[in-house]
Amino acid sequence: MNIRSLTRGDGVVIGAAVLLFIASFLDIYSIEGAPDSAEIPSLWGSGSVVLGVVLAGVIGAALIVVARALPQPRKVAGLDLGQFGVAFTVFAAWCALGNIFDPAGAFDNDGGVDNIGAGTGLILALVATVLMAAAAIATPLVPALKGSLIPASRPAAPQPYGGQPQGGYGYPGAQQQPYGGQPGQPGQPGQPGHPGQSFGGGQPQPGQPQPQAPQPQQAQAQPAGDFSPFWFAVPVPRPLFAEDGSPTPIAELAPGTWYLAVEQRGANLVAQTQDGRRGVLQDTSGIQRG
Repeated sequence: MNIRSLTRGDGVVIGAAVLLFIASFLDIYSIEGAPDSAEIPSLWGSGSVVLGVVLAGVIGAALIVVARALPQPRKVAGLDLGQFGVAFTVFAAWCALGNIFDPAGAFDNDGGVDNIGAGTGLILALVATVLMAAAAIATPLVPALKGSLIPASRPAAPQPYGGQPQGGYGYPGAQQQPYGGQPGQPGQPGQPGHPGQSFGGGQPQPGQPQPQAPQPQQAQAQPAGDFSPFWFAVPVPRPLFAEDGSPTPIAELAPGTWYLAVEQRGANLVAQTQDGRRGVLQDTSGIQRG
């Protein structure tokens, strides 16, 4: 399970589930004229409220979060676990609304009990379940809720494919040393690779061949193409397909994790996961470069 794949909408669902659990310990009824010493049951005192509101809401939130955190979607009876979770949250909100309208149920149908209303726990349970259901439905539709709940931390020292240290030869944006030169401060007399100086740093001696400018060697040292490996993160879960073109994904890239792009094939990227697997990322829209 990867908690970094959770979205902001999932965070709202988790917060609503916590609020629902707290509300379950508060009063289910509000009795007009009751003394302060009156013992009013909580939501756990009503079986229908516990099953239809509290447990249905908590189970729905758990299914939504687990379905999002799993690397591969799990299905039951042809439906995703997340879809079951959304259905549970909507059912919990519907039951909470019914208990708000008629908190005493059939107890007051014969008359005689007109002073019973919805208690604090029942009202908070309605707020929590409505918020939970709204977030579960709106998360795939609202871009603000689809963002990552835990932002991806930028790597302190990203390295390109092959393990070159940052600032070393081949790193994108690093200053390259002249061909044949040694690490140091180019342009100072006496340093290897300084124009006009011999490899040993002295003046050319009579009878010795003059050093030639290494333009052909420099041209050969330049990497082919303009692509340089880079780190990136995806905004939403994206499938990673095999390089042989098979339609079955070999992995899923999760938001909040940095992956290494090692090659570009048209509009697609060849990415490498943390466990060394390589595959083709076909949907590169909205990726964040490191």
